[in-house]
Amino acid sequence: MQPRDMEKRYAIRRLLAEGVALVDIAKELSCNVSFVTKTRKRYPDAPRERRATHLQMREREEIALGLSKGESQSSIARRLDKHRSTISREVKAQTTLGFSYRAWRGEELAEKKCRRPKERKLDCCPMLVEAIVAGLQERWSPEQIAKRLKRAHPDDPRMHVSHETIYKSLFIQGRGALRKELTKHLRSQRTERRSRAKAEARGHIADKVLISERPAEVEDRAVPGHWEGDLIIGKKNASCIGTLVERRTRFVMLLHLPHGKTAEHVREQMTKKVMQLPQELRRTLTLDQGSEFSQHARLTLDTNMQVYFCDPHSPWQRGSNENTNGLLRQYFPKGEDLRVYDEAHLDAVARQLNGRPRQTLGWATPSEALNELLR
Repeated sequence: MQPRDMEKRYAIRRLLAEGVALVDIAKELSCNVSFVTKTRKRYPDAPRERRATHLQMREREEIALGLSKGESQSSIARRLDKHRSTISREVKAQTTLGFSYRAWRGEELAEKKCRRPKERKLDCCPMLVEAIVAGLQERWSPEQIAKRLKRAHPDDPRMHVSHETIYKSLFIQGRGALRKELTKHLRSQRTERRSRAKAEARGHIADKVLISERPAEVEDRAVPGHWEGDLIIGKKNASCIGTLVERRTRFVMLLHLPHGKTAEHVREQMTKKVMQLPQELRRTLTLDQGSEFSQHARLTLDTNMQVYFCDPHSPWQRGSNENTNGLLRQYFPKGEDLRVYDEAHLDAVARQLNGRPRQTLGWATPSEALNELLR
């Protein structure tokens, strides 16, 4: 297509939008009525108004002319009073498709990009949708899915998507591709966040060592083997599950507590689980000031792990554990009787959680991080 034909097409579309008759348009532009008719069929909509900062047809012709003379892109940019990156993007859009630069092709590409509504990425890429659905069914968050896809397909932009796109596709069904029922796999299972702050009563614990006395190496997470522990509570405070999280790798272990949260029962089950670890992964354990941890001295004697306690009402001092407890509520919702879950089920949940990619680990999984340390 010649540049003059492209100009005529734009003039035809503007005149059609103004309601001018086909014959009158043909006379004004000195062209055939058939050319006007074909243009109306190919471009049924009026041309979009462009900002003055956007490239116009005459500027694209100057770019094509300058390139044919061997002029540099920087020189063309200075002559047109544009940034050199504007010229670079304009030329690259065609050369990456295997074409030499043509002004009319640049105009058509710009027109295509301006069209609304645009085709949504999830509507035109079934493979991407399948990968997202698989991740949601594994109970990965949208951000975990997005980062993992980029890591698995670094050179394939068709498989890249933002987590916000996934959320919008789930919550705004007019945006397409993901089924509404997939929201049940999301951690919160709702579209809005709400505060979960809740005061908890604490009993007195004798001979406790506070977190202020904990070694500095624990804080910077440079050395593995430092753990945080807590309980998640079930319906009417009648059942519970113990949680242990390794600070560096975020590796999770769950404690089966069928007989409730008595101090002796919690200490026995925690000792049983911790002793499955090699000695180099048993350094310290940080707990909150719940009475269920009152047998901490016996725990230290049995496991050779020094136990420290957070300050009252300071859950952020066990940030990894608090975050993990939030993740576990996806598997064990509040208000459920946790006694129905046996130890095999808890181990299966822990394996799935340890197989989920984490941002803090560069989108590796806790299992991968722990295995790397053990090697």
